[in-house]
Amino acid sequence: MIHDLLIAPFTEFEFMRRALAGVVALSLAGAPIGVFLMLRRMSLVGDAMAHAILPGAAIGFLISGLNLFAMTFGGLIAGFVVAILSGVVARNTELKEDAALATFYLASLALGVTIVSMRGTNIDLLHVLFGNILALDDQTLLVIAFNATITLLAMAVIYRPLVVECVDPVFLRTVSRAGAPTHLVFMALVVINLVNGFHALGTLLAVGLMILPAGIARFWSRDITGMITVAVVSAALSGYVGLVLSYHAGVPSGPAIILVAAGLYVVSVLFGNVGGLLRQWFPGRHLEA
Repeated sequence: MIHDLLIAPFTEFEFMRRALAGVVALSLAGAPIGVFLMLRRMSLVGDAMAHAILPGAAIGFLISGLNLFAMTFGGLIAGFVVAILSGVVARNTELKEDAALATFYLASLALGVTIVSMRGTNIDLLHVLFGNILALDDQTLLVIAFNATITLLAMAVIYRPLVVECVDPVFLRTVSRAGAPTHLVFMALVVINLVNGFHALGTLLAVGLMILPAGIARFWSRDITGMITVAVVSAALSGYVGLVLSYHAGVPSGPAIILVAAGLYVVSVLFGNVGGLLRQWFPGRHLEA
């Protein structure tokens, strides 16, 4: 019974194994990025950037249809352009970076939907917006794995200045010039992982496996290493449970994965040992001198 419920879908069907491998790769690379987005108070920036990649992917779709490399390349270019333009506007005008980014991402989202609607059908539009992780082929899986590997290697290089910048950016600027390059590399990794998530979950849900696991981790650990570990595990677990739920209940796989992650977030808010509601309502006894 347990085997049929939890294991059989992955042993019997190759598309389920590919989907699970894609979820694990997205979790390994995207969840740590989400933790640093949360620590830098940039969670909504990740959501905005997820929408910003749409016009590039849509132009790739307009030129080549559902071609993997055209849509990947287009999404990367669009994401980098929006990130650069919002930074330029914020630094040369009185408009704050979040407001500039919101303006560009809304324009990008509208432009992307318009482009897809001009060429494709409603099915194509739904594929671009919501993705289909069960339809991952070997090429797409290799691209996701390659981008995840690049992310992990780059994170290993910039990890120390990235942590210091999260804790005390002023101190980092006084002792090192690594702050600006680290920020640029980090934003590039955000775009790369959003494009990764786009292939599996679409532009609207791509940020889900980055931000929700980071929020979960915040309620279970106080140090960054612990938060990254909890985020990766919770993202992978959400992917696995979501795929199983999708297989047995017939619900869409992408939304199922994000809903499972949202459920884990609610559980964490209630029962987390770091700031969870029950922990605050019923604090344990403290040792007294």
